[in-house]
Amino acid sequence: MFIDHAKIYVKSGDGGRGCQCFYRDKYTRKGIPDGGDGGRGADIVVRADRNLYTLLDFQFNRHFRGKHGEHGSGKNKRGKDAETVVIRVPVGTVIIDVKNSCVLRDLSEDEQEVIVAFGGKGGLGNQHKRDAVPGDPGEEKEIFLDLKMIAEVGVVGFPNVGKSTLISVISNAHPKIAAYPFTTKAPVLGLVRTDTKKFVIADIPGLIEGSSSGKGLGDQFLRHVERTKILVHLIDMSGFEGRNPIEDYKVINQELKSYSKEVFKKSQILVANKMDLEGARENLAKFKKQIKKKIYPISALNKDGLEELIEAIAKSL
Repeated sequence: MFIDHAKIYVKSGDGGRGCQCFYRDKYTRKGIPDGGDGGRGADIVVRADRNLYTLLDFQFNRHFRGKHGEHGSGKNKRGKDAETVVIRVPVGTVIIDVKNSCVLRDLSEDEQEVIVAFGGKGGLGNQHKRDAVPGDPGEEKEIFLDLKMIAEVGVVGFPNVGKSTLISVISNAHPKIAAYPFTTKAPVLGLVRTDTKKFVIADIPGLIEGSSSGKGLGDQFLRHVERTKILVHLIDMSGFEGRNPIEDYKVINQELKSYSKEVFKKSQILVANKMDLEGARENLAKFKKQIKKKIYPISALNKDGLEELIEAIAKSL
């Protein structure tokens, strides 16, 4: 199951208590303060891990607490600091403080990390010539994790235009493929290799009219094209199920524009798919008359025209 957002609670550890202690022997009747300081409480750290792809684990484990620092003791012994608690998330996760809606960090690279809750400072012992004090309490917060997949290329288009088939034949991805709409219910990443370049491509679930405002969960899917460098706009040129390729092209672009002007301005590579079906060539001729842009005719099912398309994507990147 692909989960791309989660809310968690974090509580860092409290600082250890400073020790109130005096050293005495037969020569020292008054006593010398020798209480050690308390140890620092555990920090809570969120770290990006390239081996993770979903936030599913946080559907069942939402609370993270750090251990307290150890208390100081006599003979000026300092309490031990508590070990840092590391929460691992997929690369591309945005960390947001729920209370003030502040973005703490965008973890866009492997091993990047951010301290979301600092552990409490240990209290001072009376070795400092003053009474011992307790440690500081740790921080507690609600954190929102927002995963936006990182891919250089995003494939967009209406449901059932052949996005999953295209991804499966040009990359190492194996998405579910079936002859009905909305087969793909979550973004799928694949790695494409050429003789000179390799790039990550994302199969974005089908968009429909109203996607930018949330219809069909479209706004959730569109989030995943925000990080892409270019978009491959796939169009069913056969007009299957009575669709109009020109209208489909205009609707998808309007949804991209409504969602985000930055997304709409991304470079697009137009692709006419299902050119092996009846009526596709006639529709392509009509499309070219109205839409004066370069378009790559392919048949993902028959693997026709794919080399030229991959070369165009690599060149654009």
